[in-house]
Amino acid sequence: MFKSGNTKDLKDQPNKINRFVEGTNIKGDIVSDSNIRLDGELIGNLTTTGKLVIGPTGKITGNIICSNADIEGCINGTIKVDEFLYLKSTAVFNGDITTGKISIDKGASFTGTNTMNDDVSKKMKETIPTSDDSDIVY
Repeated sequence: MFKSGNTKDLKDQPNKINRFVEGTNIKGDIVSDSNIRLDGELIGNLTTTGKLVIGPTGKITGNIICSNADIEGCINGTIKVDEFLYLKSTAVFNGDITTGKISIDKGASFTGTNTMNDDVSKKMKETIPTSDDSDIVY
């Protein structure tokens, strides 16, 4: 009755955003195929095939898997970012990071380990010419 013939699959709509505003407290796991912006607090794991944005008031205690991430808030746990992780100046991160690329602004706090994805390391080695006499260290 309310359905029109103009329906689309969610994967065809990359601009869909799940937004959790300041004052929202979630206990449990979140799984999504869309982008997520969190300005509230999550105690649990978060998995998305989209981009994750944690605003300045956002907090996550748990493990995160996403394609890209911009972090301004606080994370206690691990994060695996397939492509690009950006820790902005207000970010506080305690845990382990696995990512393709990372950028950390002056003022951001990071305590833990950072591991670059093997795919990115392989691409870098392929694009940087090396020889036995080279002074380049990987």
